[in-house]
Formats: sequence, structure tokens, C-alpha cells
Amino acid sequence: MSVLIVIPARHASTRYPGKPLVPLTGATGEARTLIRRSWEAAMAVRGADRVVVATDDARIADHATGFGAEVVMTSTACRNGTERCAEVIAGGGAGHDIVVNLQGDAPLTPPWFVEELVAALRAQPQMQVATPVLATSGAMLAGLIEDRRAGRVGGTTAVRAADGRALYFSKEVIPFTGRAHAPDEETPVLHHVGVYAYRPAALAAYAGWAPGPLETIEGLEQLRFLERGVPVLCVPVEARGRAFWELNNPADVPRIEAMLATMGMA
Repeated sequence: MSVLIVIPARHASTRYPGKPLVPLTGATGEARTLIRRSWEAAMAVRGADRVVVATDDARIADHATGFGAEVVMTSTACRNGTERCAEVIAGGGAGHDIVVNLQGDAPLTPPWFVEELVAALRAQPQMQVATPVLATSGAMLAGLIEDRRAGRVGGTTAVRAADGRALYFSKEVIPFTGRAHAPDEETPVLHHVGVYAYRPAALAAYAGWAPGPLETIEGLEQLRFLERGVPVLCVPVEARGRAFWELNNPADVPRIEAMLATMGMA
């Protein structure tokens, strides 16, 4: 099965304008932009046949071309990364069996997250959409709760059924655990990793649907599938000692740079 990885990137982010071009300093002191680090994460995935940066902004396109990425220009009408992936497929990206949306704000995504996601779709042909979830430690959960207390949108959490299908995704911390957890204790809260794998038919259908009320309220694109009755498979992944965090706010920059330094990532 042919696999295409699309990295959606837009300059006009509401929460963090210009985010893809923000420099992140690694362990060696070298600064690389968020979009470059996200592209490098995608290039490390085994089994991917093609990796493209999808953007509507010439500054991002010029920068990405400069470090060697393939760029596909998409329209400014795209409301989220899934719509941008759908536009890539509709505009000449056909011929791929699985399309991976590796969000351009997740430079710490380990390659096996994507590999296991693709493997799950291959193993379950009845599923149209899949996304990874990561069990949180007490320390990770404390970070999510602190972000919400401070009024920041941190990571997204997921609740899933016994068969792995998503019940809900939220920017609030769910489920409520009712107690404190030790820093290294595994908790019942699942951190949703901002990566998706779709079959092309699911992308085509998505592009024809208007956003539903839950997607609009939460600002989470994957809820459009749930609101239309399309199941989303939550695939558990393991960090294997790697720290993971997405860049959602300016406050996340030093957090991610500290993780890069701790893990010795250039």
C-alpha cells in the first residue's frame, strides 16, 4: 500500500501566527524551524513513499523548498489540516492508499508513532481513519492540568471504547481521575497525538461536510468524523523513553527546546 505523508502548515494561526517558521534550538545549539523539524520527523518514517509540505503561504513554501522539501500549494480556504490533506489528494496527490496527516506543530513525533498507525489501518480494512494515543504519566497529566488552569490550550485528550474506537476528543483534560498521581505513574488519561491516517475516500467525504457544532466548539478537526458517524480508531503507542509535546503556544517553545536538549536531539 502506497503511503503519502502530508505536513499541513499555515502562517495565519490564530493562537500563534507564523508558528511554522519559529526556530527551535536543539541539543547542539543549532536552531531549526518548526516546519523543518516536522519534515525531518516525517522523513524518518519507514515505509513512506512520499512526503510533502502543504501550505498556502509563500514564505513557508520558499523556506521548505530551501531545505529540500517537496511543497504543494493549497488554498487559503482550508480550515484545518485534514481539509488541506484532502485538497492535496484532489489536486494531483491521487494514487496513494493511505494518507498521513503529520501536523506541522509536532516535531517530536517519533517515527514509530506513524508506522504503527499505518500498520493499524492495514490490519483493519474496515476502518477509514486512525490516530495515535499515548498513555500519560502523572507528570504529563500535571502539565496538561496546569495548562488548563493557566488558560492555555495544551495537549488534546481522548476517550476510547473497549474496541479502540474513539468516544470523544477534547482540549479539556478527560476523563476526570479524582486524585493525584505520582510523576512516573501511568494514568487513565490518554494524550491524543496530532497525527492522522486516512483512506482517500474518507478525506474526500470529509471535504464535502460542513463543520459540526462539536468541531466548532472544541476546534478539533477529527470531531467532524465522529459527528458524521465515521469511527476513528485510537491506536495506543509507546514513547519508549522519548518525550512528546506539540507546539501550540509561545510558552511551548522553551518546553520543547528543553526536551530536545534532554534527548540529545540536534
